[in-house]
Amino acid sequence: MRWAGHAVGAALVVIGLGGLAAEGVLVGWALWFGGVLVVHDALLAPGVAVAGTVISRWPRPVRTALILAGTLFLATLPTVLAPGRRADNPSILPLAYGVNLVIVLAVIALLAVADHLLSASRKD
Repeated sequence: MRWAGHAVGAALVVIGLGGLAAEGVLVGWALWFGGVLVVHDALLAPGVAVAGTVISRWPRPVRTALILAGTLFLATLPTVLAPGRRADNPSILPLAYGVNLVIVLAVIALLAVADHLLSASRKD
């Protein structure tokens, strides 16, 4: 069964690369993908390893909140910075993504504090 999954995955990769080549963007995509790999391997992975070492003894709710907040921040950073926003089409990114991100991060922090306080009160 594993080989069937690998075969389907490989076929989808070939179809995707064929589509990129047909659109004439294969080289640009390859440069972008290579840049992502360099940033991941040179910055992100070592940073996460160091952060994991630093917070390994912190309370679990705090670690969970930091992991959630960090993942959410990195995933939404392109939207918050709005590189696709254009003056001639204000409907592309119409919401205040920065404000919404701060609200969600505040909710994560409040839930982490509540969880920490509840777990501390149960131990007493």
